[in-house]
Amino acid sequence: MADQSIKSLFSSAERQRKDIESSWDSNTATYQQNLAAAITTYDDCLKLADRLSLFSPNETLEDLTSGDLQYLLINYRLAELILRISNKDRKGVIQRARVAYERYLSLLDHYEILSGPDKKLHHTYTEAPTTFSTISTTDPNARRNAKIVNFKQEKELKKETRGMSPCALHKWRQELTASQHLEQNPSALQNDDDAVRELQLTHIALCTHATFQQLESMARELEILAMAPPTPPPGPESLERDYRERMGIRGKGEEEGYSDRLDRRDMLSSANKGPILSSGGKPLRPFTLLDSRQSIKAGVFKPGHNLPTMTIDEYLEEERARGGIIEGGGEASGLSPEPDEDNIEKGDLETMKAREWDEFVEENPKGSGNTLNRG
Repeated sequence: MADQSIKSLFSSAERQRKDIESSWDSNTATYQQNLAAAITTYDDCLKLADRLSLFSPNETLEDLTSGDLQYLLINYRLAELILRISNKDRKGVIQRARVAYERYLSLLDHYEILSGPDKKLHHTYTEAPTTFSTISTTDPNARRNAKIVNFKQEKELKKETRGMSPCALHKWRQELTASQHLEQNPSALQNDDDAVRELQLTHIALCTHATFQQLESMARELEILAMAPPTPPPGPESLERDYRERMGIRGKGEEEGYSDRLDRRDMLSSANKGPILSSGGKPLRPFTLLDSRQSIKAGVFKPGHNLPTMTIDEYLEEERARGGIIEGGGEASGLSPEPDEDNIEKGDLETMKAREWDEFVEENPKGSGNTLNRG
């Protein structure tokens, strides 16, 4: 009766797993709920197998029946599903899956199911799990050749198990046992049992190959996660903001379109109508030069930059009012303006300047300042 319970529980877990693997929408809450339910079922399988002492330290591979070989994969299936968990603690998810993979390999090592190369990989992983790699060479060509060998090995194992799944073959064996064909050919049962056993072991070899690939991938991912900056602890302001978001409460200033960025300014407000530069040329408020008002409107909703406050024409007008622009030049600069005969003060000022210049020329004749090479 207990044996039937482990069968039914494992079959239920397998059905849940296949439904999850056939689902494409893995980001929904329903998917994560079904995933958690399947993980719980596999956990129950482990607990039941432990209570039944299904795997004993005193047993060998020959002591396991063909039907019990499938239960060696419980930890492997559990690790596969754990890696599909989507939450913020990715490091915790990887570590949990790695523990399940380690238990799976330890069980196979106990029953001496691991092949020679897999046994070496298991020893390498045990020695240094954080730096584990299925290819222990740094030469690019050697690594490429090793990856090709691994791919061919995986392809061959999949080809051998493609015909019929172990569960389906075992079910066919049970049907064969109850049929009249067994009475006519008693050796058919033994032949079928050997086929089931061989297929189960081949399927385990394929899962073991995938296990080492996953352990290597998780080691690299943990290295990347270790370089990420730590998440700061939530402060009172963030906790209050999260609470308001969950409750749908808007605080002061949280109306539509509000932002607390320092460079976010309303271009039409009176605060931006004052001078931009001081008399000494120091900016009084932030501004960005653009070619037209259309550029201002086009860039309003672009994030990550200071929003413009004026155009080039406005900036030039501001600079001209401050006296920072020198106008003139060209042919117009050589033309003397027509004197204003009605402006007596300006005329007297021009006369005084002309007299001072004439006096300066008389006192300082041309060349008088050049004292170089004089005897």
